[in-house]
Amino acid sequence: MAGTIVFGGAGFIGTHLLRDLRSRGIGPLVSADIADPHEPVEGVQYVHCDVRRAITLDGAPFDTIYNLAGLVATPGHTDAEYLRTNVTGAVTVTDWADWHRIRTIVFTSTMSIYPTGEDLKTEEYPVDPVNAYGFSKHLGERIHGRWQRGHPDNRLVVARPAVIFGPGERGNFARMHTLLRRGMFVFPGRKDTIKSCGLVTDLVRSFEFVLELPGGYHLYNFAYPDRCTIAEITALVSAELGKPAPKTMLPMKLMSSAAVPFEALEAVGLRSGISRTRIEKLVESTNIYPEFLLRHGFEYPTTLAEGVHQWMESVRTEQVQA
Repeated sequence: MAGTIVFGGAGFIGTHLLRDLRSRGIGPLVSADIADPHEPVEGVQYVHCDVRRAITLDGAPFDTIYNLAGLVATPGHTDAEYLRTNVTGAVTVTDWADWHRIRTIVFTSTMSIYPTGEDLKTEEYPVDPVNAYGFSKHLGERIHGRWQRGHPDNRLVVARPAVIFGPGERGNFARMHTLLRRGMFVFPGRKDTIKSCGLVTDLVRSFEFVLELPGGYHLYNFAYPDRCTIAEITALVSAELGKPAPKTMLPMKLMSSAAVPFEALEAVGLRSGISRTRIEKLVESTNIYPEFLLRHGFEYPTTLAEGVHQWMESVRTEQVQA
């Protein structure tokens, strides 16, 4: 069986993907990343690779590429950095695939190619990126699409995930967990913000599912199909913590003002994770709907409540081991 290479495999999603591929007996497996893995997967070869430069790795062992590489966190980087990494990376990976005649690519895009708001966003919703990250990923989709059209045997799967959580996640859900655990979480202006999300292992399962479908090109949204609000998510996490659900709501203007000193600390290198941009994101709905997956019969392995429980079980295990 030909092998698989995962660009960006050292990160959160990549680690779960490599575990799944390993469990299914796929190999050889290579993770190509500029960073070292937090949790190396047994049986995976880890190689240093900067997708901002021409890729010189041997492509002979592989028939499938997962392109997860790129800058993700917003805020956190300049517009130019998102474009340089995410757009250049799409070019170098697809050029490398062409050179080595690798015919299958799975590319992770983002829900940020859609505007925020209450409207339901299926895959047919007009693209209107909300920031440079979303714009860079939209360009990445187009570059991968050009690659797919370049040869009749090329197969491309593009996933547009919502917020992804699960064991090992150190982003939005991890910050929310910390605030809830400390009793410091407050709602900025509203509690009914729609926050589409999904469990990382369910996302990985969706890759496998869509790859098994016939056809050369598939694009799909990934999120739980049931709409969930920030109040519902925080209530589930609070219940797992044995704490009451948060109720405090403060005016948006007040919370934005309170974030300014933390931004000053960030400017001198003291990271807090608190900023006006992150607070504003808490009141912007991301109503993403996985119409493609549901139409093709994908069965989600978990519900939101089950996914949160699995994630919190892993958090509790980490705390015991620490």
